[in-house]
Amino acid sequence: MIPLTAAKGYFAPILHAHLPFVRHPEYEDCLEEDWLFEAITECYLPLLSIMDKLEKDGCEFRLTFVLTPTLCHMLEDPLLQSRYRAHLEGLIELTEKELERTAPAPEFNAVARMYNERLNECRRVYSERYGGRLLDGFRHFLENGSIEIITCAATHGFLPLLRSQPQAVRAQIRIGADHFRETFGRDPKGIWLPECGYYPGLDEHVKAAGVRYFFLDSHGVLFAGKRPHYGVFAPVYCPSGVAAFGRDMESSRSVWSARDGYPGDHRYREFYRDIGYDLDYEYIRPYIHESGIRTSTGLKYHRITGRVELHDKEPYNPAEAREAAAIHAGNFLFNRQQQILHLASLMDRPPLIVSPYDAELFGHWWYEGPQFLDFLIRKMYYDQDDIRMVTPSEYLETFPRNQVTTPCESSWGNRGYSEVWLDGSNDWIYRHLDKAAERMAAIARRFQSPSPLQRRALNQAARELLLAQASDWAFIMKTNTMVSYAIKRTRDHLLRFTDLYEALIEGRLDEKQIRLLEEKDNIFPNIDYSVYA
Repeated sequence: MIPLTAAKGYFAPILHAHLPFVRHPEYEDCLEEDWLFEAITECYLPLLSIMDKLEKDGCEFRLTFVLTPTLCHMLEDPLLQSRYRAHLEGLIELTEKELERTAPAPEFNAVARMYNERLNECRRVYSERYGGRLLDGFRHFLENGSIEIITCAATHGFLPLLRSQPQAVRAQIRIGADHFRETFGRDPKGIWLPECGYYPGLDEHVKAAGVRYFFLDSHGVLFAGKRPHYGVFAPVYCPSGVAAFGRDMESSRSVWSARDGYPGDHRYREFYRDIGYDLDYEYIRPYIHESGIRTSTGLKYHRITGRVELHDKEPYNPAEAREAAAIHAGNFLFNRQQQILHLASLMDRPPLIVSPYDAELFGHWWYEGPQFLDFLIRKMYYDQDDIRMVTPSEYLETFPRNQVTTPCESSWGNRGYSEVWLDGSNDWIYRHLDKAAERMAAIARRFQSPSPLQRRALNQAARELLLAQASDWAFIMKTNTMVSYAIKRTRDHLLRFTDLYEALIEGRLDEKQIRLLEEKDNIFPNIDYSVYA
């Protein structure tokens, strides 16, 4: 890798790995738990495998991962680990049947064989290499310096819309930072503000949690109180001393945009056509939801093709798609080189390109995304000497002097100012979240020397409040996908919080009820409710 100070510019890819806390021990087959299982199979395992191969080949790299507390907890949960193994075994069984069914059609049989081989490899890596503990894989690369892992707010609460209760914002950040320390045995250097949601003063909470930097969408930096000298191509310091990195839109759009970016190429796999919907019902029924609802299996035999109806999609060719990933990686690198060389002529320091993406884009939404990333890292290491991959903390250590200014209130998402998480579809939730946060602060102050049972109830009340605050529920309501589930989750957590609050106030705690909630919503086992005091 190019020496740190010899590069003409720097590239910092940020992979934001997050899923809401979805764990339902009360059901044998929970549809929403598949979100986790799909992400493990199609994203997290492929990314770990790529990093393993890069390490074995001596190809140095730098990636920054956001591993949110909810995701980390689910990856470590024994119930979800056992359910994932069963899910994976079912998929492998299905691919074996598919090898037989598709034998008369060579173009589909080759794809079925690819799935069978990849899923068997997933089983080997998940069960044999990591024993179900995928975080061990990320820890390995964290410890050898190839990746930087940063934290997030506890349950991905959208902080600008929680600010009327500052203790709720403080708790989201503090609990997220403390969870990171428990999980990885070190202080978090950075934090992902959920949905890049920022408002002036939020950085003070970040600083109080012992965190050094965060990320904003482009306009959060560009429209700062004092216009940044280097745009988004160098970080700025908030008055608190915490650094803010701005997103580069050009490099981001080429990867995340299905319309204007690489993922929309006609050679790539079509996400929306799946054998769970295509094949005979009786044949596919053992591999969909136990209720009989048709669901995606992850086995998809068609390519994007173009702007045609799903039934007109053409067969997927893995070799052609892999070639496209290599070509696009080369194009991405060429564009970044030109961008770096142009910016370097205008700046008195090497420019930094910060490119944040949802990690699940790589493999789940864009099946060839991990291959693209693999090609890009190798090309960046072997084929050029202009750009060096860095982590944000490496950059700050190399260039500790940066402009001081106050970023503007902003988020990512449509229009960039919170409207995804606050519109007519979801605005009703905030008066309830505000009241619950106000009550949580009140009981945290009131019960300063609680009995053991009161302490359990207070800690569980904090968990229920945090889970109700997850930005995912408002996002789902806005995008009109699993709306009934999002509404139910919001209401359920608020009702559980209210029951605990009233039981504490009225002195009628029920140990059995508290134990059931502790077993069901078991996130943050070491939480301390006094963070709200």
